[in-house]
Amino acid sequence: MLVLGIESSCDETGIALYDTQKGLLAHALHSQVAMHEAYGGVVPELASRDHIRRAIPLLEQCFAAAGVEHAAIDAIAYTQGPGLAGALLVGASVACSLGLALGKPVLGVHHLEGHLLSPLLATNASYAPPRFPFVALLVSGGHTQLMRVDGVGQYALLGDTLDDAAGEAFDKSAKLLGLGYPGGPAISRMAEFGDPLAYKLPRPMLHSKDLNFSFSGLKTAVLTLVKNHPANICEQDKANIARAFVDAMVEVLVAKCIAALKQTGLNRLVIAGGVGANAQLRSALNAAADKKRFQVFYPELEFCTDNGAMIAFAGALRLQRDPAAATHDYAFNVRPRWPLNELT
Repeated sequence: MLVLGIESSCDETGIALYDTQKGLLAHALHSQVAMHEAYGGVVPELASRDHIRRAIPLLEQCFAAAGVEHAAIDAIAYTQGPGLAGALLVGASVACSLGLALGKPVLGVHHLEGHLLSPLLATNASYAPPRFPFVALLVSGGHTQLMRVDGVGQYALLGDTLDDAAGEAFDKSAKLLGLGYPGGPAISRMAEFGDPLAYKLPRPMLHSKDLNFSFSGLKTAVLTLVKNHPANICEQDKANIARAFVDAMVEVLVAKCIAALKQTGLNRLVIAGGVGANAQLRSALNAAADKKRFQVFYPELEFCTDNGAMIAFAGALRLQRDPAAATHDYAFNVRPRWPLNELT
């Protein structure tokens, strides 16, 4: 089965072709980071317009790279939600229009399910993907969640963010330090030069005895530090604050993951989403895995951010389980808010 995947939930336009026998044939991605950087964050209207410009050229690029004709696909999977409504509508309209033109069925995919299953999308022959069941830490955009995953569509929410998600806290704290957008990579790089003893920031909900998260207070603590400095904070102090922020964030995420494994009795942990690319988080989790004797799995770095490959892959897994999940009804709708635990 050959599945075309289309991702347009936020600020990346992603197209991919996934074959259930041969694996990932090709994928193409355009990031809007440079465009949104001037505004310090994603501007929804600009994002939607850019998806319109990019979708068809990326589609043609992907088919050319795979060396297949449009008619060779068996189904089209597209991101139905959650995400920015206008951006989602671009991907949905492209998918359903193409499906109508080719007479191929279409399938709406949950964006977070794509992230959740992305570590199973192994393109490296030396990499062994995780087996079900496992605990997953979803750290993508406005979501920070711990899930128990027993199979495709079998998700149980263990813990959720009560306010700012990890990615939001990274972006807001980086902005406070004048590090630009996106904040995650910028603050992570700056933290490498910081003194770990210079500042100590709070570890929100570290001892809450549940698996929920809260990072609004951590962001506020960064704001307080910045306000207590002179007008022109030096680069070294920026690095020290960045280091304190990253250390606090990583400690909380790692502790909650270990608690989730203990609560469920599982020994496999999957990290999915953009923050999963963070070098300090990966290092701390790898050290914890060695000490606590559990396995930890990450997506390949190119699949940590939003991409079409994870949507094509999730769609293919859905269709393998239930071929009737795709439809020839090309009237589409999108779901900007769509809790993952509503999936079956």
